[in-house]
Amino acid sequence: MHQNMKPYVVGIDIGGTNTVFGIVDARGNVVASSSIKTGRHADIKDYVEELKTSLNNLLEANDATDKIAGIGVGAPNGNYFTGAIEMAPNLPWKGRIPLAELLKEAFGVPVALTNDANAAAIGEMTYGVARGMKDFIMITLGTGVGSGIVVNGQLVYGHDGFAGELGHVIVKPSNGRMCGCGRTGCLEAYCSATGVARTAREFLETRTDKSLLRNLPIEGITSKDVYDVAVQGDKLAKEIFEYTGKIMGEAFANFIAFSSPEAIILFGGLSRSGELLMKPIKEAMDRNTLNIYKGKTKLLLSELKESDAAVLGASALGWEAR
Repeated sequence: MHQNMKPYVVGIDIGGTNTVFGIVDARGNVVASSSIKTGRHADIKDYVEELKTSLNNLLEANDATDKIAGIGVGAPNGNYFTGAIEMAPNLPWKGRIPLAELLKEAFGVPVALTNDANAAAIGEMTYGVARGMKDFIMITLGTGVGSGIVVNGQLVYGHDGFAGELGHVIVKPSNGRMCGCGRTGCLEAYCSATGVARTAREFLETRTDKSLLRNLPIEGITSKDVYDVAVQGDKLAKEIFEYTGKIMGEAFANFIAFSSPEAIILFGGLSRSGELLMKPIKEAMDRNTLNIYKGKTKLLLSELKESDAAVLGASALGWEAR
């Protein structure tokens, strides 16, 4: 390291509920982290003010106040080119928010911003299972389905900074489910954690088979509930995972035809469902993959700790922020 090279970066992950931020060293250790509620302030300036106070306290407590090389931010609809969050459906601030600029003013260090799934891909490439890979696709399975596409060692941003929205490829062309994006039939409407819960409700309402899920209030069912009863051998719950995995595997076969990745890497709560989800994904993926690609793309799980991953990914951007 250069003499004047500062030893830390800050990673900030802005989620619909929480904003998590951490101080990260060059080895990828999260030295310390904290969080604030994303939705508490309707005005972005108040939000930045609270973030500034909390982060400064964290820096001070860890003797890192003047030791930050840069800040990296992962946010929904974050645009790497413009440093702005643009029309994010799940955040309290509407329109175009020049967040990188606001944070640069607040902290006086370089700031880079990208979308949350791209941040996860950068984290995986820097510190995780994608180290040394030049071509891979990161799929984040949370409230939505996000993706970060790496081709030839570089993230694909497209001409406008928004490339890589594989959660919004259409998987059910006729009368598919409404998606939060305003269209129908998107992958996200079926294969996110929210999508799994929707499938559960649909199955319970349209069928009569016995299921432990019937003991729960139908409106409150979560993907975690479906997992918990599937593990106990519940037939209907297992079928929900098979249905979800099949749709995902078919979509992955299409993604393989696009960039022939060395791996598709799954990240996020739902990816921890193990074989319940991995088996049907793999079967559908293999069954639908073009012959020339068969058996070449690995299906992997992220190696980053869920709690650290988003912050790590965002922080990796901080080293390059100018």
